[in-house]
Amino acid sequence: MEDLKIFDLDRRYANLFDKEDMIAGRKNGQWKKYSCSEYIQTSDAIGNGLLNLGILKGDKICIISSNRTEWSLCDMGINKIGGINTPLYPNSTRSDYKYIINDSEAKLIFVENIEVFKKIEGLENEISTLKVIYSFEKIPNVNNWEELIELGITKPQNETMKQIQKTISDDDLFTLIYTSGTTGNPKGVMITHSNIISQISALKDNLDWGKKDRAISFLPLSHVFERMVEYFYMYKGVSIYYGSIETIGDDLKIIKPTLMPTVPRLLEKVYDKIMTKGESLSGIKKKLFFWAVNLGLKHEYNGNNGFWYELQLKLANKLIFNKWREAVGGRIRMIISGSAALQERLARVFTAAKMPVSEGYGLTETSPVISVNFAHSKEACYGTVGPVIQGVKIKINHEEGMREGEGEILVKGPNIMLGYYNKPEETRKAIDKDGWFHTGDIGTLIEGKYLKITDRKKEIFKTSGGKYIAPQVMENKFKQSIFIEQLMVVGENKKHPAAFIVPDFVYLADWCKNNQITYSNSEQIIREPKILELFDAEVKKYNEHFNQYERIKKFVLIGKAWSPEGGELTATLKLKRRNILEKYSDLYIKIFEKNG
Repeated sequence: MEDLKIFDLDRRYANLFDKEDMIAGRKNGQWKKYSCSEYIQTSDAIGNGLLNLGILKGDKICIISSNRTEWSLCDMGINKIGGINTPLYPNSTRSDYKYIINDSEAKLIFVENIEVFKKIEGLENEISTLKVIYSFEKIPNVNNWEELIELGITKPQNETMKQIQKTISDDDLFTLIYTSGTTGNPKGVMITHSNIISQISALKDNLDWGKKDRAISFLPLSHVFERMVEYFYMYKGVSIYYGSIETIGDDLKIIKPTLMPTVPRLLEKVYDKIMTKGESLSGIKKKLFFWAVNLGLKHEYNGNNGFWYELQLKLANKLIFNKWREAVGGRIRMIISGSAALQERLARVFTAAKMPVSEGYGLTETSPVISVNFAHSKEACYGTVGPVIQGVKIKINHEEGMREGEGEILVKGPNIMLGYYNKPEETRKAIDKDGWFHTGDIGTLIEGKYLKITDRKKEIFKTSGGKYIAPQVMENKFKQSIFIEQLMVVGENKKHPAAFIVPDFVYLADWCKNNQITYSNSEQIIREPKILELFDAEVKKYNEHFNQYERIKKFVLIGKAWSPEGGELTATLKLKRRNILEKYSDLYIKIFEKNG
């Protein structure tokens, strides 16, 4: 592995691949492509502009934006002068922004548009370090990022930039990424150049991505998963096209990507939509559709189903699955799933449909990848997150009360963060004296090498009978129902677990229409006796997968979807369990008021 820093990647890309579409994104309804030379010139100009503003090596700069070309260019410009990119999610709250900007001591902020600007407007008067705000889109009386580029072009400081880069070491902090704050205030994770480069080094021989590949980027660049993947694209010469979750269907058809990072919930949505279409078929078409799906759900890696299965699968791909591939552009050769646990059935069926799903596992603190289940590899195992990547070590720390072979996953390697910014005590709690990072995740090793995640240590609770409940495992299973959008298992110190359930109101509306039930609004429909009967049947159906003591005995339907804006979810769409319990405390009491 050559000696690299993150700011070297654009020039390396130009030297080895020199493409006309290094990155691309929509601008005023049209696709704007940046060649390698345009990318380098623009990011250099941003770096020079920041130097002219007095930004120094080590200064923190926030980017609050969805994925777009400006994000990548500013990120690289910040890196080139030794600045520390501290990205934030555009769907976060003003209080989150205030906390993180203040905690990181940021000096400058890039905002995407007027909606984001309004959420931080006036903070420069409340936070002493914050000096200036720039916007990607034009906002009256707000500095525009093009002014910064122009400043960098008219007053270049290329020699100063080169001298700064010579002082940057592999172990220097290059980005500060704040955790989602599911259990308290977010913590700033300090990630170095070597953390990210070690990931590239560990994965480069496993993935044959290259100059002919095109990736769609819509997962938040504020998250370390998408961020690391994009640097890997640059290393491999992949073109990056920025899409949006709101227009993902159209984007896939236009971009026709070969690579697509995603999160399980999106794959669940795609699968549910496909199933709904299948249900609307009739006759031989319907029979063929579900024959193909059931075949896909039995898929094993490396042709282990045998000759007859593979022959049938070939036919299924020709008759049915080809339409699935066309819906995502027709060129997908790998889906990369991360951020949350992936349902095994989705990995099987999409891989069978020639859209192989490789699932990775990791945390922000591990930069992020710990293990990967490479769908194209002989070292793959369904139901796991694969073997640990090269250079990384794990051990399973078993504790009393856990199942045999299970324990907290501890990690050691070049991918482990420096620590939490300004929080030495929290750092000592997370990284022990022997250098092992304590993930907080519970897992086990299958066949001694395939890592399987079973739950979060902090989320496991006991019933009053002393039985351990692993809520994530249960929640992932229940969310296989097309009628369930979100679900949270509750019941600590109670006789049995219960659940808050947010219906998938789109599918529920269709069901009501087909069953002659009037659907006026979500709050009204969850009180209908037939709807309660429907969900009672769904809960009983999925309860069959669990032991008697784990089964959901009672549930309550919630009439409004959970969101980051509502305070129930983090910006990465993880449950804020404490917030949800507080918000629905009355419902929680009612669930357990009789017989606990």
